[in-house]
Amino acid sequence: MTASPHPAAHLAQLNVATLLHPFDDPRIAPFVEMLDPVNAAADGTPGFVWRLVEEGEADATGLRPAGENVIVNLSVWENQEALWDFAYRSGHLEVMRRRREWFERHVEAHLVLWWIPAGHIPTVTEALERLADLRAHGPSPRAFTFASSYSAAEAAEDLRAAVPAHPAEAAPPAARP
Repeated sequence: MTASPHPAAHLAQLNVATLLHPFDDPRIAPFVEMLDPVNAAADGTPGFVWRLVEEGEADATGLRPAGENVIVNLSVWENQEALWDFAYRSGHLEVMRRRREWFERHVEAHLVLWWIPAGHIPTVTEALERLADLRAHGPSPRAFTFASSYSAAEAAEDLRAAVPAHPAEAAPPAARP
């Protein structure tokens, strides 16, 4: 595992899952029942920073930016160890063990990790672009997995590109003086 030696960097993660049945199908109910406790556990895990939720809801399962039957989970963590501990050393592991009951087996990458500047909240579009990058080009400092991770230092060039050095650089080229 790779820690962030970069206090100004956090780790973003996106995972997608394709439902075997409609979300309101009784066969998905055990998963739905686990959502609140697992999300509460994530929120209380040391190193947790942020997670995507649909406006007015407790989670993001109603958002379907990757397809009608695809749910997304997008979150930010202080470092890779915090995310790993939550994913594999908490009640979340029970959900992972039972995932074949509710979700299709993915033949391509369904999880992507990337470093972001601390304080940045990634968009779903940004996250899906990182997943597409991982699928098209394999692991790199821009988009990676737990099995082939990169440190924030290794992703420093990508981190610098994500934050304009000067406020004027944040404006589109046509709006610059």
